[in-house]
Amino acid sequence: MENLDATIGNMENSRFAALYGSLIKELAATSALSQTDITCLLVVYYKFSKANGPNCKKMTKKQFYQIFLVLFNVANTQVIERTLLAITKDTKYVSPQAWIHLFDLYTTKDIQKRMKFAFEVYDTKGTGVIDREQVGVACESFFYGQDEDELNELRADMTEFLMKKFDLDRDGVISFEDYSTVVEQQPILVEFLGWLFPSQEDKNLVAHCVNLQLNLN
Repeated sequence: MENLDATIGNMENSRFAALYGSLIKELAATSALSQTDITCLLVVYYKFSKANGPNCKKMTKKQFYQIFLVLFNVANTQVIERTLLAITKDTKYVSPQAWIHLFDLYTTKDIQKRMKFAFEVYDTKGTGVIDREQVGVACESFFYGQDEDELNELRADMTEFLMKKFDLDRDGVISFEDYSTVVEQQPILVEFLGWLFPSQEDKNLVAHCVNLQLNLN
């Protein structure tokens, strides 16, 4: 395997190839990412897992949180936790497959995949629907200021607006069908309860650092 990282010597490159060579081909067969992009992402993954000791082959949940805080500027722990649950059910480690799946989600232009991921993150109760309480909690982070009464009024108004906008069948909750119907007409609303996907600036930074060749525009 070609050495794609100058910080990895021939012996390390051989070890990396032995660990991930077959997995890279397997992932490339089902991912929209190129084999080179997957390899570059797994080089980064390999370095994180290696930092956990010579026998560790996975990234830890703590490292995953740190990546979000530094690379994606996400400080909302609930968003990080829900994103983690969307890509893996492992409560301690992030597998290389989950790592690649994350970047598949972050780089896809497929609105169906983006909606499915976003709704799963927003569905904090795991019930398959989003209720008024969940919308209200999300709206708490939309407004900041000193006047608490005014903030509460703004949050209540926004909660009411979003429920009216997305609860199409007026049953008191937002189903995926409600959500997807609205977003398919107005794709910009895919993140209606808060930021989930990296900004263009963040994606460009990651692409530069990881040596991704993918067009992220």
